[in-house]
Amino acid sequence: MLYPLFWMISSSLKPEELIFRQPGLWPSQVTLENYTEGWYALKHPFGYYLWNSAVLTGLSVIANLVACSLAAYAFARLNFPLKKLWFALMLGTIMLPHHVTIVPQYIMFSKLDMINTIWPLVLPKILATDAFFIFLMVQFIRTLPRELDEAAEIDGAGYWRIFMRVVMPLCVPALATTAIFTFIWTWNDFLSQLLYLNNPDNFTVTVALRTFLDASSDSSWGPMFAMSIIALGPIFGFFLAGQKYLIRGVATTGLK
Repeated sequence: MLYPLFWMISSSLKPEELIFRQPGLWPSQVTLENYTEGWYALKHPFGYYLWNSAVLTGLSVIANLVACSLAAYAFARLNFPLKKLWFALMLGTIMLPHHVTIVPQYIMFSKLDMINTIWPLVLPKILATDAFFIFLMVQFIRTLPRELDEAAEIDGAGYWRIFMRVVMPLCVPALATTAIFTFIWTWNDFLSQLLYLNNPDNFTVTVALRTFLDASSDSSWGPMFAMSIIALGPIFGFFLAGQKYLIRGVATTGLK
């Protein structure tokens, strides 16, 4: 499982002409030229694309945390007409492959003149379209004693105050799990970003890495491997920072 990662790290430190001539992990020659060349190989320095990915991922994480927590609180605590039906339909969307909805979504965003912006990638998060995270938080909120809500109601708290002051502070593990998965999935997403971001000024890390490969001419394998290693850094950092909350959120979801 780890061998391809180690091989990519090794290849990023080899001269490009030796990458496929010496397939082993230990390079006979070590050079950092791939990193300096890859950083400045494209229209902008690679840090520019890292920033684009950071902005997109940050907005997606915030949008998912706010929208999915609100939807989950409604399903877990509030009573409204056809609640079970809407919850079943929401869960049913998990079974829909992304490729089924991507064509009508593209047509819709094209009509709204949002192509070549980050809005087609962020707006669905604002509208709580990730049913997996809603279900995750619904199951977690159901484990919280209802007596806490009732005590807050006796003190005069309404739904919003209960949500902000009682439920959300206790949902930190579920929120952290949502944030970590949203970060990883958004940062690594290639198809959607390739589809909606056609201007090189708007490229994210995944789309920028694709430009190192050219089917009609030489491909810059060494610089691409080097920038891939740099692109993995934020994922590992974000995961290590929140892994204890991730494990706690997954382990306690659905338990009574």
